[in-house]
Amino acid sequence: MRELLDRIGPPDETARAACRRALDGKTKPRRSLGRLETLAEQIAALVSLRLPPVPEAAIVVAAADHGVAAEGVSAYPSEVTAQMVANFARGGAAINQLARNAGANLRIVPLALDRPTADLTQAPALSEPEFLAAVTEGYNAVPPECDLLCLGEMGIGNTTVAAAIVAALFGGGGARWAGRGTGVDDEGLARKRQAIDDALARHAAVLHDPLALAAAFGGRELAAILGATLAARRQRIPVVLDGFVCTAAVAPLAKLRADTLAHALASHVSAEAGHPMLLDELHLRPLLALDMRLGEASGAALAVLLLRAALACHSGMATFAEAGVSDKPSADGATTAAAS
Repeated sequence: MRELLDRIGPPDETARAACRRALDGKTKPRRSLGRLETLAEQIAALVSLRLPPVPEAAIVVAAADHGVAAEGVSAYPSEVTAQMVANFARGGAAINQLARNAGANLRIVPLALDRPTADLTQAPALSEPEFLAAVTEGYNAVPPECDLLCLGEMGIGNTTVAAAIVAALFGGGGARWAGRGTGVDDEGLARKRQAIDDALARHAAVLHDPLALAAAFGGRELAAILGATLAARRQRIPVVLDGFVCTAAVAPLAKLRADTLAHALASHVSAEAGHPMLLDELHLRPLLALDMRLGEASGAALAVLLLRAALACHSGMATFAEAGVSDKPSADGATTAAAS
């Protein structure tokens, strides 16, 4: 994995600049589409195309169970993970509706639902072989035909795992990073904070190594998300991250190499307490703020429509010359758009 990261090329700044010039020539005041323009430029730099296509989107949702759930850190029992995976298969979950609305292909990746990870307060959650197997499954889950990859998760107990990972990466204990997740009460939140602090103490020896701590604290679905993100980076596919858990899953990559997440977009800022802080740590600016905290790639699915809009404007708008519209500045320096 470290060797793969070393071989990843940087974003194509020539393509970014060409995309910017093309957008500046469209029938609008320059930069008037705001972040829609910078999003198009970011995608152009990643895919090395001045004019990136309106994307075919795929949504991958990884699901797994966590031994730390035995510590009473969730409002729901562990069997809900498998039950929700069955609900995904029947088309009855929120993500099924949102994926259909976004015109995106949805793939569910269940990971050893009959084998929860070890309780991270007592032992490493995953051994190195288990961690790498989950990373590989996520790596291979990226559809080769997709132009835009949305990532999400399902796993009872995984907000505790995510908070433990980011506490290990960025400092601060359970009090800083733990949120209410599925809706735990005050006693459940206290147990969650304590579990994170216990895990930090138990695994202190690996806190210097982002990959080792991802295994010690993590879960199979987080490892799969990390693997899918790495695969997408190598294939120059933009990635749309969902909420707190999904973002925590890829945070170790940013610690290994600063530009590894240059292809990643934060779909939204969730209502989970640690998510705004984590986005700040990773210098990711969310596209939406809807007070969501569902997971399942629900926020990422909503962002697909926004990204398609950005690229549709880029590819479909006429230039001033094509439309016969004047692009001459007025006396005060503003661009005019009067018909010539």
